[in-house]
Amino acid sequence: MPSLPLRLSALFLALGLSACDDAPKFTQAEPGEARSGGSATVRKTDQNSFSMPSANLPPSRRVDFSVGNSFFRSPWVIAPSTTTARDGLGPLFNTNACQGCHIKDGRGHPPAADDVNAVSMLVRLSIPDAPAYAKVIEQIGVVPEPVYGGQFQDMAVPGVAPEGKVRVDYTAVPVRFKDGTEVELRKPSLNITQLAYGPMHPDTRFSARIAPPMIGLGLLEAIPDEAILANAEAQAKANNGISGRPNRVWDDAGQKTVLGRFGWKAGQPNLNQQNVHAFSGDMGLTTSLRPFDDCTDAQTDCKQAPSGNGPDGELEVSDNILRLVLFYSRNLAVPARRDVNAPEVLAGKTLFYQAGCQSCHTPKYTTAANAAEPELANQVIRPYSDLLLHDMGDGLADNRSEFQASGREWRTPPLWGIGLTQAVSGHTQFLHDGRARNLLEAVLWHGGEATAAQQQVLSFNAEQRAALLAFLNSL
Repeated sequence: MPSLPLRLSALFLALGLSACDDAPKFTQAEPGEARSGGSATVRKTDQNSFSMPSANLPPSRRVDFSVGNSFFRSPWVIAPSTTTARDGLGPLFNTNACQGCHIKDGRGHPPAADDVNAVSMLVRLSIPDAPAYAKVIEQIGVVPEPVYGGQFQDMAVPGVAPEGKVRVDYTAVPVRFKDGTEVELRKPSLNITQLAYGPMHPDTRFSARIAPPMIGLGLLEAIPDEAILANAEAQAKANNGISGRPNRVWDDAGQKTVLGRFGWKAGQPNLNQQNVHAFSGDMGLTTSLRPFDDCTDAQTDCKQAPSGNGPDGELEVSDNILRLVLFYSRNLAVPARRDVNAPEVLAGKTLFYQAGCQSCHTPKYTTAANAAEPELANQVIRPYSDLLLHDMGDGLADNRSEFQASGREWRTPPLWGIGLTQAVSGHTQFLHDGRARNLLEAVLWHGGEATAAQQQVLSFNAEQRAALLAFLNSL
């Protein structure tokens, strides 16, 4: 049997990868490349592969992981209730458990035509910025819609009207490859109906967001700020049309502006704040950082509904529950890659670099020595993201700013684990609103700064496309 380098040489020739291409040619996997999460990487690659604790988490610390998991999975109930540790749901909400959106800790999806509620897809709301709202924009990043707030909630407790209904319709967008192959993308159209509290502001901006996977979030949090800022500096120096920039967002606990890194527009600075805002907006639950229900002044029934807050000032999500959920979300492990030395995967990796995808999907980092959890420190990780904002063009624009992110900008999403989406989530719907039905469609929606990469992929023949997808599915 021919050696791996000889087999790869033949494959590169078959795929049309000439020796004069600037992209590196990968003939074997890099040392440690299969362990995307460093020593925290797990080997499980089935439907539960996104729900495992970090592989290097000792047994003595797995108890907190399991308890945090129980609060993440179990439904919250309406107050008042005998279940005082989990009561206080709503009055307005999108789901009754974190797992309702992050199903099996994986990726959400847009509602199907016959779905009653959107569940694992949220709709953000805001109105245009104005100087009078400068302080609001500094601290929450947007100006909420006056009647419905910053997030549309299509579920409610009895006696309170849900804000309305969400439906997504699609129109076909044909795209042709250089070899004549045509694929049909789908362009979403968001429809908000049955508004319960009157009309919205005429200039309301909408942004549909599916729930992202939960894996590796603690490792992303452990990437030093300096490494993210270095990505932006390197891209600026390269002067090749890629110009990622950091978002600057409000830290609720620190009461200051800091680097953003979580959320589709990097609108949250850390995992604890991400969790707090999800408890508040998604489930209507109070915490010490957000001790109020997500009701606007126009929603009087919402404001008057029973609360799960205790008589002595206890909040619906205690600091201890919040700590346990934070520990759980920090330590959800990244699964190992598969087939890293397969010739087609290595050829696809070469094509990934040839198209310039690595310019934004930065492959590798070393986490900080002072990471929040010792198991996450000093790890060589491969998330394939620069965690920066990029202009992705008109096709993906939501025209809604968030802190310093414009309506055309999105944070580069990490790619680790993406090939296990079908196994974990039961679907392959990608991008911020789930419009892409597979990875190829997701690539073809790239515009703006990624137009050159998109055009390069459109020039690939069938074998090259298969190799690129083999690489992506190995991640």
